[in-house]
Amino acid sequence: MLHRIVVTDPSLDFDAIRADLDVPTQFPPEVTREAQHCASRTTFDDHVDRTDLELVTIDPLGARDLDQAVAIESTTEGWRVHYAIVDVAAWVEPGGLVDDEARRRTQTFYAPDQRTPLYPPVLSESAASLLPGNPRPAVLWTIDVDASGDTTNVELQRAMVQSRAQLDYRSVQDGFTSGEVHRSIVALREIGPVLIANGLARGAIDLGLPEQEVVGSPEQGWSLQLRADLEVEKWNAQISLLTGRSAATMMVDRGLGILRTLPAPDPALITDLAAAAKRLGIEWPNGVQPGKVLAGLDTSEPPAAAFAETASGLLRGAGYTVVRGTATTDHGHGGVGAPYAHVTAPLRRLADRFATEICLSGSTNRPVPTWVDEALDTLPTLMAQGDRKAKKFDRAVVDGVESLILSHRVDEVFTATVVDSGEQFGEVVLNEPPVRARCDGEHLPLGQSIRVRCVEADQLSRKVRFERVP
Repeated sequence: MLHRIVVTDPSLDFDAIRADLDVPTQFPPEVTREAQHCASRTTFDDHVDRTDLELVTIDPLGARDLDQAVAIESTTEGWRVHYAIVDVAAWVEPGGLVDDEARRRTQTFYAPDQRTPLYPPVLSESAASLLPGNPRPAVLWTIDVDASGDTTNVELQRAMVQSRAQLDYRSVQDGFTSGEVHRSIVALREIGPVLIANGLARGAIDLGLPEQEVVGSPEQGWSLQLRADLEVEKWNAQISLLTGRSAATMMVDRGLGILRTLPAPDPALITDLAAAAKRLGIEWPNGVQPGKVLAGLDTSEPPAAAFAETASGLLRGAGYTVVRGTATTDHGHGGVGAPYAHVTAPLRRLADRFATEICLSGSTNRPVPTWVDEALDTLPTLMAQGDRKAKKFDRAVVDGVESLILSHRVDEVFTATVVDSGEQFGEVVLNEPPVRARCDGEHLPLGQSIRVRCVEADQLSRKVRFERVP
């Protein structure tokens, strides 16, 4: 579903949203100068030569900050995954100006008009990025997976690699459909579903909901659409999850690291979810885990979408946890169904650089660098602050477009699906345009289509509100 508007209205000012939420924009000149100096580095003697690997990148069309490159081989036991991740530590001086600025930003912030990078573009979109054509320093993960999706061996090393091609999700998906796909990822279609099934058996959860996405430009107008992941995006995500699980296992076994954790859901949430399934007519056999129930649904159907929205409560509360010692604390991630760590997006996420260094030191039986150990306990707070800001920013961007789309349609009646229901109000998603907002009304019928009237679309506050039409 797509609703397009052409607008040059100053109220749709993403700079204002960035300012409101203190999202940084330009890098200080001294940081840029240091980044330019870092980018001039040409020798990486501690990296072995693995430019023989035919790696490719798969990212959104037009991306320049390419963190990962992949090549997958079929073996007699299953598959061997080569996953090269940008070696940010090869470029950034610990304690330098670029490092300090990255700790202030914590992650890359994305908006329809521009991205606000974690590292200056001379690094993140040029020298360090795994763009095709020239060798780049990377951390190379080599992971063996058997036919059931279990990991049988993990190795990692610093290596010079060279991407052979920059691919995008749509072209790769079309390539699988036509039978013309780069040979380095032919096996992605085989290993991807196996890893998904392995995850469901562990209790992994994927809501399967389409995301609201703002696309376009100030000149051509902004589009608000619901976009579901392509199959190739799901398969590719499994390679990152595989690597993150491998990293977490290494750190837990060593008794030192930083994990991405999510507590197991409160039993009361499972009870509420089961009750919602019954109300919505969704079958939930005894003993079946929530992830498997969700995997069998078509979330384009209103009852299934409402159930998935309710299930999103199972994935709340994620954070970062430092591991020191061998305490029996639960280090798992409820959404992944296993211990998990962020190591595959170091150009866009601060914590990945530190977790990667811990894994590298463990694989070579060397002490963790002092700069990593000294920063480790500060990272959960820094990353939590960054995550909160990013979520607010993402929501504010969508809210701004929603309020603008509906600013001239107040009092108009729409058809909507109820995705959340309470005593006095709930939340609905319009059939067209795909706006999600509060709807006043007692005990709205979860998962059903109702008629709603737009009663508020305030561009200044970026608020939209509806009421149920009898």
